Amino acid sequence: MILVIDDERSILQSMEGILSDEGYQVFLADNGRKGLEICEREVPDAILLDIAMPGMDGMEVLKRLKEFLPFVPVIIMTGHGSIDLAVKAIKLGSYDFLEKPLEMDKLLLTVKNAIDYGKLQRENLLLKEKIERQHNLIGESPPIQTLRKQINQVAPTDAWILIFGENGSGKEVVAHEIHRLSKRHDKPFVEVNCAAIPEELIESELFGHEKGAFTGATSSKRGKFDMAHDGTLFLDEIGDMSLKTQAKILRILEEQRFERVGGNKTIQVNVRVIAATNKNLEDEIKKGNFREDLYFRLNVIPFTVPPLRERGDDILLLADYFLREFTEKRGKLLKVLNDEAKKTLLGYPWPGNVRELKNLMERLSIMVPSETITLDDLPPEMVKKPAFKGLSPIPEPLFDADNIKEAVSLFERTYIVQKLKENAGNISRTAEKIGIARRNLTHKIKTYDINIQGEVLET
Repeated sequence: MILVIDDERSILQSMEGILSDEGYQVFLADNGRKGLEICEREVPDAILLDIAMPGMDGMEVLKRLKEFLPFVPVIIMTGHGSIDLAVKAIKLGSYDFLEKPLEMDKLLLTVKNAIDYGKLQRENLLLKEKIERQHNLIGESPPIQTLRKQINQVAPTDAWILIFGENGSGKEVVAHEIHRLSKRHDKPFVEVNCAAIPEELIESELFGHEKGAFTGATSSKRGKFDMAHDGTLFLDEIGDMSLKTQAKILRILEEQRFERVGGNKTIQVNVRVIAATNKNLEDEIKKGNFREDLYFRLNVIPFTVPPLRERGDDILLLADYFLREFTEKRGKLLKVLNDEAKKTLLGYPWPGNVRELKNLMERLSIMVPSETITLDDLPPEMVKKPAFKGLSPIPEPLFDADNIKEAVSLFERTYIVQKLKENAGNISRTAEKIGIARRNLTHKIKTYDINIQGEVLET
């Protein structure tokens, strides 16, 4: 759909004929207000806008269009006397401008390119939104609420941040969130996994290299610092960087300038640095594995990402989020966890943290045929079922008795002998201790033929 806004009736009729012949749906407006009203009902693929119009001129219309339709390309149409205005319109965000009288071939080519450009802009927006959704900080537990508050407070500044947390806990999510909420959000976010790059290549990766700097350097290459200019550089797993590279990083962080490998030209950059590690850097400093000066340079504001096992019901929020993401991606019906499965997830320690949970939900979204995920669908290591051990073995008999009456008598005799021993054969004291009358105890001693001098007092 193409919208044409022009106060000249002949221009509107001519444009309608040309564009309709090319298969475009065309809307016409003979003044700026009508054009804006149409845009409130429809979203054009491109807009052709005249500058010199009575009432609301094209510049004012352009400003309003860019407020609520920023990704719709606007092509300015202008006469020879208003080229300066057209240039200003370009600065305000218009896609291009055409001089009147319009040339049909140039008009059609510009409209086609503008529509392609608009589609690309919208695709980029959708991709950016998708990436941001992937890096959402999901959760309502107290540790996450505290972390979110810290991010909102620090993100708008240019302060450097050092993020601590276990593997898979979401340190990169926090880094992305800080960048998204920063003043540099429309600038590059460049990530470097310090643990994944071989030591002999990390300088080239970070600083770039010139052609011929080393074997295989067939062309010049920009480094991550250069690519992150005016944006954010995320140094993930900084604790795994070698001491040699740490020394070079420290100098660049302090000076914000460097030379490419094999080059002598100094490149000045302006980057905000966010670093992350799963190690205790203070312990690494004591071991001689990490530079103390680099630690203090990076650790302006420390953040700690809590492990998943400390986040309570966030486990279920994340599980539902990942299930929704994976089922939607495959066009399947949403799967849900039953109560037993939820209880098991809450009780599991999650050594792999959020990454382990995400991988599990992807596996379940693919492998479970039904819409409900049950306890039987979870991995065996999560479901602690007691193994069947058979019946308990029959214990050895305490007494060699043929019936319960005989066993009771044997037990009572043994008990009385034991208590008499504890009281040195004193019948009165024993009777008092076991709670029966002395005469009853004397009767039982005779009945069970207990030899006080022999059985009781022998040691």
